[in-house]
Amino acid sequence: MPETTSSTSSMWITFALLTVACWGVYGIFLHTGQVNMGDAVNGRYKAFLWVGIAYVLIAVLAPAALLWFSGATWTMPGKGVGWSLLAGVVGAVGAFCVLLAFGAKGHPAVVMSIIFAGAPIVNALVTIAMHPPAGGWSSIRWPFVLGIVLAACGGMLVTLYKPAAPAPSSATAAAHALTRAPTPAERRP
Repeated sequence: MPETTSSTSSMWITFALLTVACWGVYGIFLHTGQVNMGDAVNGRYKAFLWVGIAYVLIAVLAPAALLWFSGATWTMPGKGVGWSLLAGVVGAVGAFCVLLAFGAKGHPAVVMSIIFAGAPIVNALVTIAMHPPAGGWSSIRWPFVLGIVLAACGGMLVTLYKPAAPAPSSATAAAHALTRAPTPAERRP
């Protein structure tokens, strides 16, 4: 049933901003979890395991309960299931790649800036390719192109000019040392 009141029709912006807040802290929380696993070799995988458990709790059990209690049918067309499953796969692969970027010594502020500047550009281009505008690509107005260029420039500027990190405390230095992979000389018995 369509919602018509102005308070409910503007709820999308509230949810969008909540997503910005959640995804804005995702990278730093994930990196902190990885560091606090205390396992230089497998800490990132242990952290991602817990991300997966959180996804089961939030992304599987919550909608299942909502469907159950709302009395929804469990009929789901294959095309909808396929696209939804693909969305889950690319989301999970993307989340895993965030962790791998951290493991390859990417700084959380830089990694997440690249992601959050680049993802809207990819989204815009793929959306246009899948659903071309009326009049074709030539009908795309210059402010749209400028927005894509500015998003790329913003990501680049944040990456290049991020503030320097404060000197680590001894506890932080010890935690980061635990996440460092041992050198070949350190692995020898």
